[in-house]
Amino acid sequence: MSFNIALSGIQAINEQLNTLSNNIANAGTYGFKSSRANFSSVYAGDMANGVQVGSLTQNIGQNGSLQTTGRGLDAAILGRGFFTSRDAQGVVSYSRVGIFSTNADGFLVDATGKRVQGYGPTQNGVIGTMGDIEIPTGQIPAVASTKVSYTGNMSDDWKNPTVAPFNPANSDSYNMVKQSVVYDSVGTQHTVSQYFVKTGPTTVAVHYSVNGGAPDPADTNTLTFNGLGQLTGGGTSPVINLTPASAAPLNFTFDYTGTTKFAGEATTTTNRADGYASGTFVGVELSENGSIVAKYSNEQQQVVGTVAIATFPDEGSLVPTSDTTWIANANSGAPLYSTPGVGLAGKLSKGSLEGSNVDITSELVGLMTSQRNYQANSKVITAENQMMQSLMQAL
Repeated sequence: MSFNIALSGIQAINEQLNTLSNNIANAGTYGFKSSRANFSSVYAGDMANGVQVGSLTQNIGQNGSLQTTGRGLDAAILGRGFFTSRDAQGVVSYSRVGIFSTNADGFLVDATGKRVQGYGPTQNGVIGTMGDIEIPTGQIPAVASTKVSYTGNMSDDWKNPTVAPFNPANSDSYNMVKQSVVYDSVGTQHTVSQYFVKTGPTTVAVHYSVNGGAPDPADTNTLTFNGLGQLTGGGTSPVINLTPASAAPLNFTFDYTGTTKFAGEATTTTNRADGYASGTFVGVELSENGSIVAKYSNEQQQVVGTVAIATFPDEGSLVPTSDTTWIANANSGAPLYSTPGVGLAGKLSKGSLEGSNVDITSELVGLMTSQRNYQANSKVITAENQMMQSLMQAL
């Protein structure tokens, strides 16, 4: 009987050593959660018959330390929740490892090649449906300009031009000229020149020339200012029309909101059109709120999806499929999906990864304790063997 009891102790300690060794080996593994071997007594009827490892407890609830990577598609969850991925067979798994990339098919995938699950782009204030996150890696079309935002200071020190009437070829007939760039429906750039002419103590006329052509008198705008130098009239120019050779007609206006007339130097603080040329895909990044942002060569960005975070009623009951991924079961409960930072889901830390939650010191202490227990059980077997030898010699 003593042989069997001591042998069961050695076998149980071997299982505990396997768990401790696995924890120590994965101390540097991203998203790894340590486990603990729980011993339980074995009975034959009402007689103690040894020990066994009754269960393994996963320490899922304790987060590991953050490790900065600086990579735009790395993310760590600050708090509860798991990233969700789906493999080619449709099996959904959950992980704390936020190492993402774009595969050859244009889908966002995790470090194991599984497709990351998330929400589609928001449209009209409604978040998209949940599924695979697809990254548009091709060309995005050009968008024609409809407005140019221009903000600046029309110097109150300006004098009325010495030459009249206005003539764009004679710089003495205007006080300042500024160029803006607009885009037509195929992305071709067109240069619009604004000629500012002081016409009175509180008024400045603006003439517009498109692509170096003659200004249309019908497009002339008058900026009016009050005694405080604030714009009171002419905040929006007349509609300026352009008919490109190979694009749709272009109609746009200038918005002068915020323009002033103070003494001192004439300045420009904003000069930006709202259209853009076509662009090719150059990369993708993950935002702090979980948004997947695609970037293009024309300096445009667009949100193509949002990573989903899954939480569970009992995350400790998830079934591990590897050291860093789990699947749900009846005990864990059904997953509750949301975006990062909403409800129970933790926020994201961009450019970081969650390290292992293994406490090396505790694991080494456990290793020494297991060693002593192993030696104690070995001595029991040795003592039992010596007793049996003495007994046999006495017969």
